[in-house]
Amino acid sequence: MFDWTRLVPLAAAGLLIAALSLPMNALLVVACALMLFASVLAAVHHAEVVAHRVGEPFGTLVLALSVTAIELALILSMMLAGGPDKASLARDTIFATVMIISGVIGVCVLLGGLRHREQFIRIEGAGPALSALATLSTLVLIMPVFTKSAPGASYSPSQLLFVGASSLVVWGVFVFFQTVRHRDYFLPVADPSDEAVHATPPSTGEAWTSFVFLLISLVVVVGLAKALSPAIEAAVAAAGAPAAVVGIVIAMVVLMPEGWSAIRAALADRLQTSMNLALGSALASIGLTVPAVVLASVLLDLPLTLGLEPKDMVLLALSLLVGAIGLGAGRTNMMQGAVQVVIFAAFLFLALVP
Repeated sequence: MFDWTRLVPLAAAGLLIAALSLPMNALLVVACALMLFASVLAAVHHAEVVAHRVGEPFGTLVLALSVTAIELALILSMMLAGGPDKASLARDTIFATVMIISGVIGVCVLLGGLRHREQFIRIEGAGPALSALATLSTLVLIMPVFTKSAPGASYSPSQLLFVGASSLVVWGVFVFFQTVRHRDYFLPVADPSDEAVHATPPSTGEAWTSFVFLLISLVVVVGLAKALSPAIEAAVAAAGAPAAVVGIVIAMVVLMPEGWSAIRAALADRLQTSMNLALGSALASIGLTVPAVVLASVLLDLPLTLGLEPKDMVLLALSLLVGAIGLGAGRTNMMQGAVQVVIFAAFLFLALVP
């Protein structure tokens, strides 16, 4: 029987090999873009199969870890290849990831509110996640602007090692909190009308098969994004847009599987799953990416700029504040989502027109 969710990743892998070995042309660029989108849909399908087998919040954690690991590989490869010109790539990508996740939360809350009027989440889990995200965002993206040990918006090597270790510790404690100590804080309230609650879980073999194809899909997504990066950078330069837009495009491509999966969950009245995906992805992006990037910077003497510009700091603080207010009651509606979407739109507009 024809199974497009398995055929697409394999076909995309073949196209990726061709894209890496042949000179890029307009036809190949279009083919890579289309196959990238199809691979995202396949990744979402396989992630949902795995999630249904292992249950929450482990299912969303699997997708977050897979995407973050490949995002990290993409950032490091571009930093090593680009040298000093890529000093701010990690900062731009991490900041874009946090803002995109904020936008995804806004879209989920808005669409969920339009379809279901009100939705509910466990604030016991969302509150600690938001506090961890605010702490890591401040340490990584804001504090470098105000320290004095290194020039500009950078940390000294010792400061980098401290922030990298702190990021890893906070993320590790959150994962223990989420999956062991207080797993119940991240479980959705059972809804008798939710078919997913009663559907038969896939077998162990099916889950492992989907996990393998999930990894293939994610590798292909990032590989195709890397193959398309010269065309993306050329398009950004031709449009006269700031170089930071490249980091936004990378983050958008990498987060497409999680974002689409979160939106589907919100439309199905499973907003808790959407929040697990969104907040977990943002924390994993900082908690895993920063230590690895810091280690590479210190060991390989790579320049690393982490501090944000003033307008970006304001947008980040506004997004975290509004997110905390919107999710603080444990009950959401379309108005809260609309505000988050407007903040995200402002982030995109001001990135293009600083």
